[in-house]
Amino acid sequence: MKNLMKEFKEFIMRGNVMELAVAVIIGGAFQGIVTSLSDNLISPLLGMFGGVNFDQFSFQILGATFYYGKFLTAIINFIIMAAVIFLLVKGINKLMSIGKKKEEEPAAPTTKICPHCKEEVHIEATKCPHCTGDIKD
Repeated sequence: MKNLMKEFKEFIMRGNVMELAVAVIIGGAFQGIVTSLSDNLISPLLGMFGGVNFDQFSFQILGATFYYGKFLTAIINFIIMAAVIFLLVKGINKLMSIGKKKEEEPAAPTTKICPHCKEEVHIEATKCPHCTGDIKD
């Protein structure tokens, strides 16, 4: 039992688990902000075109009321959240790449292979030092 508790403690204290927990908490708080933005600003603005609050758009079929305005509000919330997360990830990736060295392009070759003896010779050589064959290039 003691070993199990030790393993659990190591699992919980790993960096990625803690980062995930923080991300979930911040994401929940941010969702409240996005929902408020959508419910209190975007829906009423769009509702001005229909004469009612966008969130209240509905229709009835056989006595059942379908609030499609609430569904559209949820879609707007999702799009806003996805856009913000995309921009955050893009910004973080940009910051992470600033400190990294760019991969160096491979240097131009300084040698070539003699077509006669297949030995390596200097790139500017016109005669092979190994077999004295002419190198045309």
